[in-house]
Amino acid sequence: MDETPQEITSLVGREVYTNNGVFVGEVEDLKLDLDAQSVTGLAVGSLSAALFEHEARQGQGVIVPYRWVRAVGDVILVADVVERVREPDDEEEVVA
Repeated sequence: MDETPQEITSLVGREVYTNNGVFVGEVEDLKLDLDAQSVTGLAVGSLSAALFEHEARQGQGVIVPYRWVRAVGDVILVADVVERVREPDDEEEVVA
């Protein structure tokens, strides 16, 4: 990634996509570690209903760990792991 310092507020409002080009949502806020003076997560809203059906219906957002960010430009690219993050179906729950 480009190491040129930017205002962190410039990330707010940018669209987030996976490496595969799947729309995730839009950055609404940032999660910060003030001691380390670093961004630790992106608070993403306006979520893709295809990826986050429940959260999108509820009007909720998600926090995407910043370590998943692969590139920042006009849009933000994150690892395709976001596409695989799903709650288990009721059928898939393990009964002990």
